[in-house]
Amino acid sequence: MHIDKAKKRIAKQVKKGFSGYPSVTLAYFGATPESAQELVISFTLEEGAEVQIQKFSCENDAREDETIQSTIVKIIERANVNTVIEIEGVSSFK
Repeated sequence: MHIDKAKKRIAKQVKKGFSGYPSVTLAYFGATPESAQELVISFTLEEGAEVQIQKFSCENDAREDETIQSTIVKIIERANVNTVIEIEGVSSFK
């Protein structure tokens, strides 16, 4: 899937706001606010359920990595996610 198409599909889901469970939260991390080398996806099946976490990393910006962005779309589709939350900006590594 082309990077722009994947990013648009993700943005469309984020724009919907909270629509119930299952939900996915996307958080980007990096050494600087300009570049995110890591993506953390948190999946919650239902309210009160244990959160499942999956991490992706790359040498360049994960927000511009076609493979990572396409994978996010596939996760959303296959898990029948109702809510997608994206944490704005890039958080620094701890």
